[in-house]
Amino acid sequence: MTNIQRSIKLLRPSNICGVYLHASKDNRQYSSDAESPKKQSIFQKLMDSTSLSAHKNAHSKTLTSNVAAYELQFEVVKPNCMDQYIDETGTMFSKLNDDEAYPGRLMGSWTTAFGEQDTAVHLWVYKDGYEGVSQQMKYVKENSEISEFNREKSNWVNSRSNQLCHEFSYWGEPRFRKKPHIYELRTYALKPGALIEWGNRWGSAINIRRKDAVGGFFSQVGDLYMVHHLWAYYDMQHRKEERENMWQSPGWDDCVAATVPLIRHMKARILLPTPNSPMH
Repeated sequence: MTNIQRSIKLLRPSNICGVYLHASKDNRQYSSDAESPKKQSIFQKLMDSTSLSAHKNAHSKTLTSNVAAYELQFEVVKPNCMDQYIDETGTMFSKLNDDEAYPGRLMGSWTTAFGEQDTAVHLWVYKDGYEGVSQQMKYVKENSEISEFNREKSNWVNSRSNQLCHEFSYWGEPRFRKKPHIYELRTYALKPGALIEWGNRWGSAINIRRKDAVGGFFSQVGDLYMVHHLWAYYDMQHRKEERENMWQSPGWDDCVAATVPLIRHMKARILLPTPNSPMH
């Protein structure tokens, strides 16, 4: 057997997968066919090239210090129903916000100016975390007015989805804006296992853009390994200037270079607040 044939045989999936059986805290145990130094060397290179840091806690404990849960709602509205949708949802959301028995609080409501057209985005917070989410589910199930509202809404909406998220601790709680703003929601679909590294990089980089930052979230229910960054600007020209100026700040280029490989795909939406939105 030639050296090339031996190498091909060694790199077959059955051989690679059979080398490593399990790892204890202090040492690794290998199967009998891993005794060859050459095999161990090649396997170690494979392990080193694909290794992920071990984590002792859930992402939700590592990346956030707040018990609160956030719900991001995305609803694709029929174009000819958008005005009615805004009016009716505004009325219902105001009622829920004023009802002390309802565990959620509306933080912002927007429609998309650029990006996915005819899409509404709503951000709710449940201060009691998943206990509040459970209370919300019970509230909705037992409230006939909401049931009727949802039946009516089916006439205005083509599709809808939502995600339950936590905030990144280094962003802090979402910051309200009083003056009129446009908002940008940047959504990143990360590679599985990349969330901790993303947090490590942005934990420092966020300080470069703190004045524009509204909130940063990572999903826990719904599409997973999704990250959402919410920014506020006075207008599109202000957005252009702020984003260009970031490249003059030390460390910003390093953050971009380190986080781009973590992303599967991304999108940006420019959002306009609805009349009832607490964020203006």
